[in-house]
Amino acid sequence: MASSTPEKHVFSVWALPPDDVVPRLKKLMEGLRAEFNGPYFDPHITVVGAISLTHEDALNKFRSASRAVKAYEAKVEGVATGTFFYQCVFLLINPTPQVVETSASCCGHFGYNSSTPYMPHLSLLYADLTDEDKKKAQEKTSILDESIAGLSFPVTRLALYKTDTEDKTLKSWEKIAECTLQPN
Repeated sequence: MASSTPEKHVFSVWALPPDDVVPRLKKLMEGLRAEFNGPYFDPHITVVGAISLTHEDALNKFRSASRAVKAYEAKVEGVATGTFFYQCVFLLINPTPQVVETSASCCGHFGYNSSTPYMPHLSLLYADLTDEDKKKAQEKTSILDESIAGLSFPVTRLALYKTDTEDKTLKSWEKIAECTLQPN
């Protein structure tokens, strides 16, 4: 009897902001969606981008990756806009050695090779907007939360998410596991 190969899904590893920062970020994201639409998603900083794995493999890699890294500080440098749907408007995170090494270490555990250098960021809006609207959304971010560009917070949790990048409604996206990082 042929054994069936376990199905693969697309997973990502996210760094989660602390509970006391989440409402502030969500309020900002809601304010942008109210004007520019776009799907709902949880605030996060991607640590490992979309990679196709079986459920069990993803969980095992996530656990070992989480044990290998420590909690770190994330500092917002400013509000920026990108060139595609998943990087429409976002907060640029200062790429400190800790931030970059956390991603590099986790990517190593997952065997994830990015085609571009790591750019830590916290997305506020996923949408396909014109450059003009992106500029408006960027300006609106600073109006909705004047001091967001100076925000700094500890990252003490990582989460494994199932993220089918073909699903732009994000309705299929779900958190699979979460772990608390050791203090630095």
